Amino acid sequence: MEQSYSSKQFLSWQDITALVSSLVGRLNPRDYDCILVVTRGGMIPACLISEATDLRDILTAAVMFYTREGQTLQEPHFLQFPGDALLLGKRVLIVDDVWDSGKTAVAVRERVKLAGGKPTLAVLHYKPKMNRFPGDGPDLYAAETDAWIVYPWDPAQGWTSLGQPPRQA
Repeated sequence: MEQSYSSKQFLSWQDITALVSSLVGRLNPRDYDCILVVTRGGMIPACLISEATDLRDILTAAVMFYTREGQTLQEPHFLQFPGDALLLGKRVLIVDDVWDSGKTAVAVRERVKLAGGKPTLAVLHYKPKMNRFPGDGPDLYAAETDAWIVYPWDPAQGWTSLGQPPRQA
């Protein structure tokens, strides 16, 4: 399936805090036992949500759908995922940056369910036009878009490594 985006949108840190604030405003921290952050894109939003809600139990899920060569895998490869005992009976807030095709989000949510957890999925951006799961989507999202989103932590924002000056365009 060829992906087509209407535009490229570069976000600032202020944009991120506004999006996270929108999500936090719709969350009741007492409804969750832990946060499951989908690496790497969900790490910063999850940290901000954790700080704002005082949810301190943070778990990580590293999921690979693409190889370094850019090939798409048919099934997810879970590089890291909490053991079932950490999820059993827990109300889990899954946090990622974007629901694009939905493959990663659905894979993580289903794995939480299989472990006996009760997942709620929250993302900063939802792309319904790219969604491969009709009738399904994130439980919570801050914004709907069809743009290619470039987050402030993305090297495309102009930096290549910490401690080095930004690249000049």
